[in-house]
Amino acid sequence: MASTIQALPTEVVYLITAGEVIDCFASVVRELVENSLDAGATRIVVSLWPQQWRIRVADNGCGMNLDDLQQAATAHSTSKIRSSADLWKINSLGFRGEALHSLTTLADLEILSRPMGGKLGWRINYGNGGEVVQVEITAIAPGTVVTVSHLFGNCSSRRQGLPTAAQQMKAVQTTIHQIAMCHPHVTWQIWQNDRQWFTISPAATTGQLLPQILPQVRQGDLQEVKLQIPNPPNSCTDAINRVSTPHSALNLVVGLPDRTHRHRPDWVRVAINGRMVKTPELEQTILSAFHRTLPRDRYPICFLHLAISPDQINWNRNPAKTEIYLNEIIYWQEQITQAINQALSISSSNLKEAVHTTRVSKLLKVAEAKGGYNFNPQNPKPSTDAINRVSPNSLKAVAQVSSTYIVAEHPSGMWLVEQHIAHERVLYEQLCDNWQLVSVEPPIILYQLSPAQVSQLQRIGLEIEPFGEQLWAVRNIPAPLQQREDCAEAILELSWGGDLQTAQVAVACRSAIRNGTPMNQQEMQTLLDNWQRTRNPRTCPHGRPIYLSLEESALARFFRRNWVIGKSHGI
Repeated sequence: MASTIQALPTEVVYLITAGEVIDCFASVVRELVENSLDAGATRIVVSLWPQQWRIRVADNGCGMNLDDLQQAATAHSTSKIRSSADLWKINSLGFRGEALHSLTTLADLEILSRPMGGKLGWRINYGNGGEVVQVEITAIAPGTVVTVSHLFGNCSSRRQGLPTAAQQMKAVQTTIHQIAMCHPHVTWQIWQNDRQWFTISPAATTGQLLPQILPQVRQGDLQEVKLQIPNPPNSCTDAINRVSTPHSALNLVVGLPDRTHRHRPDWVRVAINGRMVKTPELEQTILSAFHRTLPRDRYPICFLHLAISPDQINWNRNPAKTEIYLNEIIYWQEQITQAINQALSISSSNLKEAVHTTRVSKLLKVAEAKGGYNFNPQNPKPSTDAINRVSPNSLKAVAQVSSTYIVAEHPSGMWLVEQHIAHERVLYEQLCDNWQLVSVEPPIILYQLSPAQVSQLQRIGLEIEPFGEQLWAVRNIPAPLQQREDCAEAILELSWGGDLQTAQVAVACRSAIRNGTPMNQQEMQTLLDNWQRTRNPRTCPHGRPIYLSLEESALARFFRRNWVIGKSHGI
């Protein structure tokens, strides 16, 4: 009886292998972009034409010479490993030498490249199996441009089994977002059908990049932790690696749980050595570390990037290199838990920009609506809100924050008052009620005034006369400027135009207590009392709100004091 088992033809083997590596648009983009990153690219442009089944990836990496280009698409050819031992110390994103060869089996492949420092660029077309079918000199900047055309053109059934073009483009976007998070220093431009689709600007850290990918998350909603951690004590790292990489690095970006979270666990992401991976053990570790810090049925935003010794990882679990074996998994779980605990602890570094959180933003909007301090100079209305119901001393100064804001206790809650603009309001109304010019001796000398400036100072009542060539003497000034060292600069500012009211605003602004000036309890209380007596305490003369009132009921809602105890315990 004849044997029924036969060796597959070479072309069939290649098709099977290619199908494992290249199965959709996103996998083509992933493989080409990873080659660009391995080449040291800092700028990558991806162009897509889904209806034509065409993809182009251009980069500014190190490029290839003619010899390398002629071998680039042959089966299992790569510059990144040399022997079986290298499989256990992978330091690059690509290493199997499968991607370009697989593309020649499934599509038309063209590569243009010029090495850094090279005088010539080359254009090569590859035939089925990776043979070079056309070579010519071409003009190109240092770097590489790879064009894949007629993808799956020889496998029409493969095209029919793929998702819709829109779904494939969504997968491409997700792939690029994932890669960009692992390499935040890279500039990305993505084009679709000759129109710019989206861009990603480079950032110093992943935490600074993330708001470009998740626009609803603000920088102040995130906390980033970078740690150097020792390699596992049982690591089999050889002597060479032990000297060169005695430590591993852990980069963690978390959404602070009181500020941002998700309805689904779709933003628990793990990357290892520059590539996003699927590792259920580490993902569950992250979810466990956030236990009881989030509302029920909410999940964290967390991106974890481990840069660890290559001998700790087996990348050969899956052709897409997204599923791995990680040695000493318990050790890494412990390190991740500690890092998340550190990120969630309260410190001066993670209390920044709290007003950017969703809950606080809503609270501020409610406070603004109830405070009613929106400035509308065209339609002034009688003051009817809480600010007019308070009498002097009903606001009690409690503290000063950042030498800028006065924290005041009110019978209905807590108020924040900005000291500079509150004082500016006080001084402005005093100036309007009593615009007094006082004589100065010796006079203030100004230099090189234009006729218009001289007329302006005379218009607001200042006595000014020539004092020599290009010199002018000012013999009286607004009373609040009398004790100021920058009196000459203030008068020069007044000379630039505007009516008397404009001059009064300018004098008040320049004379008011500066933000950053420490104040004692009595000084704060005096300012609050004087401010409450003003006619228009809602805003400063420029129209900016002076105060923010936080009612006790709003504070109670923010701190969830309305929750049922059983509910808050998850019962």
